[in-house]
Amino acid sequence: MSVSEQDFTGQVVVVTGAASGIGYTVAHHFAVRGASVVGVDLGERVIELSTQLPGGPHHGIVRNLVDPEAAAEVMAEVVRVIGVPTILINSAGVALLDPALEMPSSRWQATLDVNLSASFYMAQAAGRLMVDAGYGRIVNLASQAAIVGLDQHAAYAASKAGLLGLSRVLSLEWAPSGVTVNSISPTVVETPLGKAAWAGEKGEAAKRAIPVGRFAQPEEIASLIAFVASPGAAMITGENIVIDGGYTSV
Repeated sequence: MSVSEQDFTGQVVVVTGAASGIGYTVAHHFAVRGASVVGVDLGERVIELSTQLPGGPHHGIVRNLVDPEAAAEVMAEVVRVIGVPTILINSAGVALLDPALEMPSSRWQATLDVNLSASFYMAQAAGRLMVDAGYGRIVNLASQAAIVGLDQHAAYAASKAGLLGLSRVLSLEWAPSGVTVNSISPTVVETPLGKAAWAGEKGEAAKRAIPVGRFAQPEEIASLIAFVASPGAAMITGENIVIDGGYTSV
């Protein structure tokens, strides 16, 4: 079965950061393929966007996932409204970029809180349900910054590298229960925010450093995530799959 033909009918997919960018594209990708999607975001727009997804039933939840108690509350709502989650996509994140010598402690901590801690809380809460059910797929959105040095990315790189280590440990602990945990590490993705952040000569120079000569498209990330989250990927766990047009290979 090709990626485009994947059928997620009957699957309950939780997507964090679902109100925009990669998260919204991922939510839409799964909805088109039959899944019931629960979008979670700090922005209230996630409720409206979730109701507009094709198929259904779908659901939107507004929650600050930095709160250690929020993940358990989100999962309880998912079970109550839709059913036991079978797939979790940790897509929510921030990119607060500063030179290391000038980085305020508040921005360092905020980056770790959103990108790493919130992802762990969600994985832990979902993992408890998935392990009990004997099936689950968790995909954490990391970054090429987790494996190569990038200017002004100290906090971001540390948070994403932490996700790789977290994914490996969770995959080891939960594999016997039919739950896989993997990471996806993209290059720059052409979301609206990505386009704005990498506009002009800065972006053109970055593209020239990528062998394929361009940035990634959100749907390409969603397609890879869907494959890793599919039943056919049951033997893939604890991996970090890089999607960067060959940037880290040179």
